[in-house]
Amino acid sequence: MEPIWLQRYPAGVPATVDLSEPPTLVALFEAAVRRYAEQTAYRSFGARLSYRELDVLSARFAAWLQAQGVARGARVALMLPNLLQYPVCLFGALRAGCCVVNCNPLYTPRELEHQLSDAGAEVIVLVEHCAHTLQQVAAAARPRWVVVSALGDLLGPLRGTLTNVATRYLQKQVPAWSLPQAQRLSTLLAARGPRFTPVAVAPQHLAFLQYTGGTTGIAKGAMLTHRNMIANVLQAQAWVGSQLQPGGERVVTALPLYHVFALMANCLLFLHLGAQNLLIANPRDLDGLVRALARERFTAISGVNTLFNALLNHPGFAQLDFSTLRLTLGGGMAVQGPVAERWQQLTGCALTQAYGLTEASPAVAINLPQAPRAASIGLPLPSTEISIRDEQGDELGVGAAGELCVRGPQVMAGYWQRLTETAQVMYADGFLRTGDVGYVDAEGFLYLVDRKKDLILVSGFNVYPNEVEEVVMSHPGVAEVAAVGVADERCGEAVKIFVVRRDPQLSAEALLQHCRERLTAYKVPRHIEFRDALPRSNVGKILRRALKEER
Repeated sequence: MEPIWLQRYPAGVPATVDLSEPPTLVALFEAAVRRYAEQTAYRSFGARLSYRELDVLSARFAAWLQAQGVARGARVALMLPNLLQYPVCLFGALRAGCCVVNCNPLYTPRELEHQLSDAGAEVIVLVEHCAHTLQQVAAAARPRWVVVSALGDLLGPLRGTLTNVATRYLQKQVPAWSLPQAQRLSTLLAARGPRFTPVAVAPQHLAFLQYTGGTTGIAKGAMLTHRNMIANVLQAQAWVGSQLQPGGERVVTALPLYHVFALMANCLLFLHLGAQNLLIANPRDLDGLVRALARERFTAISGVNTLFNALLNHPGFAQLDFSTLRLTLGGGMAVQGPVAERWQQLTGCALTQAYGLTEASPAVAINLPQAPRAASIGLPLPSTEISIRDEQGDELGVGAAGELCVRGPQVMAGYWQRLTETAQVMYADGFLRTGDVGYVDAEGFLYLVDRKKDLILVSGFNVYPNEVEEVVMSHPGVAEVAAVGVADERCGEAVKIFVVRRDPQLSAEALLQHCRERLTAYKVPRHIEFRDALPRSNVGKILRRALKEER
């Protein structure tokens, strides 16, 4: 497809990015800690970590890995929430030439065993609240080294000044566990042992095995190289860099850093820009999150639709000072129109939607920062090609809906040790099949219709859940919604919606009437179920599949 989108690029955004400098994430890190040495890099529960301290502590962790004989290319698993320990261990592992395997601290023993075994992780660093989970699978997963961190590690003397919320969080009961071979992270970082010896890291070396969600089958590790991640950082910087001031940003990180969206955008991009990063360990505590935001003069925040919607519905959020907010970045799932509109009305800052997937490191497209195109996921990033293809792999024209396919330097090297699965998602010409249905308009703007796997087939007609959810969310009495397909004798499938009410008096009939006025008959929900809450993933994404599997 001809890059018709280039004509709509904002002034100053290049068609391509130069990937020669910095060549690796290690080079990016070393440049940042030199340039911004005396500035604060990360904050958590009132404690601060400067770029200089991040340099020293990550080098100590890298030196410890080397002392244990952990070689370049070895997989190091991190099972940590958003605490100061995460960036220290992340950059320490990368500096040692290792490949980082991010693990969700909420994993069940089965999920953790699969990921550690599949990756062949030699080392795992985890917060002590998760140690009992590892204990149940350690014999099967068999990591050589286990490093356990207390929640309060790195907070040091500042523990006495923590807020009540932080104190309660840190004093949660730790489940009983026994891992005789475990090392203490605080001890390793305090020790002045062997000096770190720099490792030769090349752009083609693996930086991450980033496992996909696994909601449809076994989770697979996307092989993301240093070049993949550097490319995506530079692509994102080229797009939003004019809005941001190097060394002057204060970004709120409420999404977990082990998720690829926050990893690239909040951790890597804003480190490259010398930002101060406020780490939120538990964004589900909305009261605590709003209190934290009230103490900040934040300039940027990222999140998913459910987080933004929850904040907008919190009574204290509207009282915050948004005068310094310059960038709101939404990703991980579709941002609903009513949510974006309310966000801009309240904060005065446009909610810029980005689109991506783990296999693309993750960003593929992003909307115009100052004037986002309604309902669009934006334009392909610099150095990114897109192709809309039919089931036979033939390219479709402008305006035709088909599978969105992507090619660019951010596209993964493949799935770890899964040649068959890699071949299923990669065309011979290098285009990645995203599994998303979308189309391109005459100006090059991308529109995402839905996930192929979530498609609802009603009497032979395609119904896309996103469209139904968008209409339902436009009703003022609705707080959240998820649409799924359920078996129907007459139509094959019918649309069912699960709704969390904002107005407790909202009736099913009133909501159906709202839908009938805005949707073609076959798209109107046949079933409505009111819920107090909807199931979510670790980043707050509503899990349609979980709702469907309940039936």
